[in-house]
Amino acid sequence: MADVKQNKAHAKTRKREEEKENGLSSPLNDGLKNPCPVKPLHDVRYVSTEIGRLPSSWVVCRFDSIFSVQQGKQVSKSKRAGGNQCSFLRTKNVYWGRLNLSELDKMHFSDTETERLALKTGDLLVCEGGSIGRTAIWNGSIKDCFYQNHLLRARLIKKNVADPQFMLYWLWYAFEIGKVYFGRGNVTTIPNLASSKLCELPIPVPPLPEQRSIATILGQVQKAIEEQEKLLALTAELKRTLLHQLFTHGLRNEPQKQTDIGPIPKSWEVTTVGSVARIQSGGTPSRDNPEYWQNGTIPWVKTGEIDYCVIQDAEEKITAKGLKESATRLFPKGTLLMAMYGQGVTRGRVGLLGVDAATNQACASITPNDKKQISSVFLYYFFEYHYEALRKLGHGANQRNMNAALIRSFPLAFPKPDEQAELITAFKALDEKRVLHERKKTLLQDLFRTLLHELMTAKTRVHKLEITT
Repeated sequence: MADVKQNKAHAKTRKREEEKENGLSSPLNDGLKNPCPVKPLHDVRYVSTEIGRLPSSWVVCRFDSIFSVQQGKQVSKSKRAGGNQCSFLRTKNVYWGRLNLSELDKMHFSDTETERLALKTGDLLVCEGGSIGRTAIWNGSIKDCFYQNHLLRARLIKKNVADPQFMLYWLWYAFEIGKVYFGRGNVTTIPNLASSKLCELPIPVPPLPEQRSIATILGQVQKAIEEQEKLLALTAELKRTLLHQLFTHGLRNEPQKQTDIGPIPKSWEVTTVGSVARIQSGGTPSRDNPEYWQNGTIPWVKTGEIDYCVIQDAEEKITAKGLKESATRLFPKGTLLMAMYGQGVTRGRVGLLGVDAATNQACASITPNDKKQISSVFLYYFFEYHYEALRKLGHGANQRNMNAALIRSFPLAFPKPDEQAELITAFKALDEKRVLHERKKTLLQDLFRTLLHELMTAKTRVHKLEITT
């Protein structure tokens, strides 16, 4: 009898150890208004599969056992002619979890092609080229829209088995985070995911209610991210409107006068940047001398780090020896910097130093001669408003560049110091709002990636779905 009791005790101990081994992390749904309860399940048996350790209730099967896959139509000049010109999607229209339909191309589709390549609500659109595997769902928002050959359409053939939204999130995890399918694409000079490769991919198929619960939780986070993106876009539009209003009419909507930079408030003073500020540039310590770079502590700012922000640190740092024995300079906290040249939209951007820092020769520092007359922060917003005009100053054969002389000659209009302070307060309020929404968006994106990993690997399980709207 004692042996039986002892065996039962050992069995209970082993069960507890197995439950602990298979135990799952705590809920990760903080930050949502109406979070779905996510609960670790300790009574689930896990099995090893070709895509990882998963609950025994999850089936692993080929992609084409759940979806039919169809490749789109090849784009060619000859297809630009023809009477049935229809909109079609390219890979550039497909982002993870969403479609950008603002710019759609057109080409001729025959009657046979329109029938074969017609999109239906719920179809997955998977990128065959570019960022392979990137997926979005067609929601039927545009009538008669088709897709090119670098997109693969995946249509659910077993609606009682799988949820398209869950499968989108699985592909997102598998390609972007878990790298589950690393090496399964055709890696040539241009990586691609052929339809045959997509068809043979192994995918997890949890019970349908669990799929839908997982998709709902992740969808909540995505909606919260999209809300922050909308608020950021609104804030940016308000900022553009306010910049235009205050730099053309001032705070008191006073009469205007015409200048080389357009209409400005009549009471504002007009001069050039070089008349009220000193323009300097930095330099680059020799890369051949490790003593200039190794264990450096002085932030060394490059143009790519100047992006309408307060610069608190730099990607690279130099030593005191590198500062002393090169053309670079140390600029104090609060210095206004401008990117004189750089790739894409970099040229003409401004930023303010939040720390003492050096810069390379492509950055210009703009320091007021009399800080009681004009503020560096006012100049920051002035240059932000006149960004496009500044970019037109650039010159060069392959890349239009600016220089200190061009910046000095740029026309400048400014009000009295007390009005400058009021303008700065108004602009800063919107900047602080933007920073708040950017921070929230970043936190939500981190939450999404964590949840995506936890839920798709079943480290966290959905126990029950209860959402109140």
